[in-house]
Amino acid sequence: MRMRKKKNLTGRMEACEDVQVLNPEELRGKWREHFGCDAGTVLNVEIGCGKGGFIVQMAKQNPDQLFVAVERVESVLLIAMEKAQKEQLDNLLFISYDASRLDLVFDKDEADRIYLNFSDPWPPKGQHKRRLTHPAFLTVYQRFLKERGEICFKTDNRPLFEHSICYFSQFGYGLFEVTFNLHATDTPNVMTEYERNFSLQGLPIYRLVARKMFPDTPMTDVRKIGMLDREEEEA
Repeated sequence: MRMRKKKNLTGRMEACEDVQVLNPEELRGKWREHFGCDAGTVLNVEIGCGKGGFIVQMAKQNPDQLFVAVERVESVLLIAMEKAQKEQLDNLLFISYDASRLDLVFDKDEADRIYLNFSDPWPPKGQHKRRLTHPAFLTVYQRFLKERGEICFKTDNRPLFEHSICYFSQFGYGLFEVTFNLHATDTPNVMTEYERNFSLQGLPIYRLVARKMFPDTPMTDVRKIGMLDREEEEA
């Protein structure tokens, strides 16, 4: 269901100007400097932050790290920014931007970690290239994620998870912490709003960490963990 337009959206968006970057291209290669931090500070990027429950908690729990949240839908972005403002966080900023162009926002090796949480699975035939884990997007992430940088991926959609494992593996990422039932493990976890609802329904959550590896590093063979080892099948 499409979210209704928020009342006084323009005014409320303007009130969040201290946590939103309107021209993020100008900060390409300068994010740590903009935050007032040194070059070694960890920079995390969440693509599709939704209402901000995850990224706000992560920023609170990791005050020594930096966070940039990306969300295209203004009415959703507003909720996330207002949450951040209430917490008075100085290590979290928001941008409204297309994920396919994020290499214009972040410079080579600038990001340490990318979070993809409950992204749209895009199941219709011919729409798979819109998935945020598809090689079309991995090509973009490759340009700004540092060597051995990580993409942390969570979803409730098993077909998307299986295909994403193939995408990551075929693109040369090492796969770690692969689980088909996250909440049955002791892995530290900050839940999103969607995840909390799924958990209450008893639905399994799928998670993995994909690491950008050096070219001569052996990669995970997806067949060893019983996953797809062929090109995705168009539904």
